[in-house]
Amino acid sequence: MKILVTGGAGFIGSHLLRLLERQEQVEVVVYDNLTSGRREHVPNNIRLIEGDVRDKDLVRLFLQEHFDAVVHLAAQTMVPYSLQHPDEDCSVNLLGLLNVLECCRVSGVKNVVFSSSAAVYGDNLNIPLQEEERLLPTSAYGITKMTSEHYLRMYHDLYGLNTTVLRFANVYGERQGAGGEGGVVSIFCKLLAKGEGVTVFGNGEQTRDFVYAGDIAEALWRGSKLEGHHVINISTQKETSVNALLAAFKKAVGRAFPVTYAPAREGDIFRSVLSNGRCRELLGFCPSMNLQEGVARTYADYLQKNGDS
Repeated sequence: MKILVTGGAGFIGSHLLRLLERQEQVEVVVYDNLTSGRREHVPNNIRLIEGDVRDKDLVRLFLQEHFDAVVHLAAQTMVPYSLQHPDEDCSVNLLGLLNVLECCRVSGVKNVVFSSSAAVYGDNLNIPLQEEERLLPTSAYGITKMTSEHYLRMYHDLYGLNTTVLRFANVYGERQGAGGEGGVVSIFCKLLAKGEGVTVFGNGEQTRDFVYAGDIAEALWRGSKLEGHHVINISTQKETSVNALLAAFKKAVGRAFPVTYAPAREGDIFRSVLSNGRCRELLGFCPSMNLQEGVARTYADYLQKNGDS
């Protein structure tokens, strides 16, 4: 099996590559423009080709390599940036995807796995959110992810491409933030490694569904072998408050640290958790990383790489 991972030098890609290099009879090629990804995230035994997913010459690579599957991780991932630069967000996330899908179509790729996001749901309190919920994204980033999902369905319906959409909950793990990707876990790691306190916007009882990047990698690998068209949440289906996350960090850091509570920010979602029943049914697994262990691993990795910065 030959797999192309676009954006494979990024945060989630770094976890996926470590999983794929352990698989027998799997050849992996990474395609990344290294805007946010890093060369050191790609193992030495995996080929890295530098390029942009919007490049029209990309089809040559597809015709030369004869990929069986594509895991499409290349994206503009920052919500604030998408609101400040919606044109760039649209260009990377939509035109990039369309170029990849066209390359798949003309070269005979069988399977595509796409990294979508809980951002497609918007602010919806009918939790745990199931895949059939109405999509009402509140950011340009969420809109491009939602639109991408429609293109993937269309390419399945019209051209028979096997397309699997994975909607990630709040992903965290080692190497997050190294190339621009953010999240509250990454922010806390950065501040605490410097010996600083943290600021919480709101009372800390707002919840998120924190899913470890290693579990995301497992979902991507399993999704690359599905037939048909599927939309699947990848989540723990557990609500974790920011205060509970702080408690996990206190154990990981091994000391108390100052916490400042500031007024909640306008537009922030108060509760968020995704159903993972379809993940168990179609992929045969459930994200299982314990939050305490996951936070400890993430903080230790950040401290090792950035503790003196």
